[in-house]
Amino acid sequence: MPLQIYNTMTRSREPFVPLEPGKVKMYVCGPTVYDYIHIGNARPVIVFDVVRSYLEYLGYDVNYVVNFTDVDDKLIRKARELDMEVPAVAEKFIAAYHEDLTGLNVPAASINPRVTESMELIVDFIKELVDKGYAYENDGDVFYRTKKFKDYGQLSGQNLEELQFGIRIHVDERKENAEDFVLWKAAKPGEIYWSSPWGDGRPGWHIECSAMARHYLGDTLDIHGGGQDLQFPHHECECAQSEAITGKPLARYWMHNGYIRIDNEKMSKSLGNGILVKDLRARHKPEALRYFMLSTHYRNPLNYNQETMSQAENSVERIANAVANVKHRLANALKGNEEVSAGLQTKLDGILQQFGEKMDDDFNTPDAITAVFEWVSEANHLLQRDVVNQAELQAVLHTFDSMNKVLRIYSEPKEELLDDEIEQLIAERVEARKTKNWGRADEIRDLLAAKGIVLEDTAQGMRWRRK
Repeated sequence: MPLQIYNTMTRSREPFVPLEPGKVKMYVCGPTVYDYIHIGNARPVIVFDVVRSYLEYLGYDVNYVVNFTDVDDKLIRKARELDMEVPAVAEKFIAAYHEDLTGLNVPAASINPRVTESMELIVDFIKELVDKGYAYENDGDVFYRTKKFKDYGQLSGQNLEELQFGIRIHVDERKENAEDFVLWKAAKPGEIYWSSPWGDGRPGWHIECSAMARHYLGDTLDIHGGGQDLQFPHHECECAQSEAITGKPLARYWMHNGYIRIDNEKMSKSLGNGILVKDLRARHKPEALRYFMLSTHYRNPLNYNQETMSQAENSVERIANAVANVKHRLANALKGNEEVSAGLQTKLDGILQQFGEKMDDDFNTPDAITAVFEWVSEANHLLQRDVVNQAELQAVLHTFDSMNKVLRIYSEPKEELLDDEIEQLIAERVEARKTKNWGRADEIRDLLAAKGIVLEDTAQGMRWRRK
């Protein structure tokens, strides 16, 4: 069965067929860079990283675009609060964002376009909407005329009549209709601004993604993604803007990840229960954070608490131990029969097939992780054999690497040097065990543990690691 993706637009799973064979154009809405990203921001970062990685696993060339909103009301307020210029605030938090991505084992996107570097594109896009009658200017602001776009509400499943009764904010009397939204905002005194045919100002939020997505990926994207909170109004407005100009669907597949709750409560500023990614990284390994995010299907709600994180830590530790044991055995294996037994190869092929089938089912990472633990069991079973050749051990590692390139829930430990004292203690413990001096062996183990060194006596010999 080919890859199936749940399309928010159609409310159904659909076979994935890109516009151009072998290539995928993917756009995911990025952060507004006025602060450090929080755990809710981290979920789409990891989810769509895995989507990108699995598409590459399938052999696609993925052009992955994630934008930065580096000017808006939040940035202006933050700049005043910090007594900084808006561009300086943006640079500060873009740098922090990249640090967080590295700390989550997330490679950089193909490109991160910025609003401030795309102003000419945005102004030209608004001009086209005005010329086509989909937008109008009033007192230096430009608004989108929602009633002219007949499919407004198609993505979120809402209609204009319902929206008119649901608008909570004070309605700007300059709007023709309450649900019209702003494309260009006239600058207030002291605010950062750019010149335009309608006067000095800056873009509204929704227009930026339409302009940048079209410029970097064309009229129609293969995949447009983001958090569930962006479905309306942001993505709905993007559809209206882009499709009014091109007459084509903005995206073939719309993907939205679910919300994160903290201790079974909705994450919100009023509750003060948000957690910054930089703080999470200080508490947890990146592999555990990724495991936690991927242990629930991306479209379902996800609950963060200490219990779920402890489970994630234990799970990635189990995986890491299996990998380390295989590598330790491989390093000490004698060359001999360099063939992989038919039985082992069949099992490894079955694990990869299971992994692929689950990922093909709308990126079902929880069940794909089950295949990883099938691999752990098979690796541990193999290591119980008295004789295992290098080819078999390498085949086992290759199978794991294929899955881990997608999930990235294991990272190669950094090489660390022990100081002379610890090296001498380890050597002494090895000798104590040889002479059956178990008391001294245990004493040294405890002493090393106090220094942050954990010793593991395995069937393949003694291994150590830092806590």
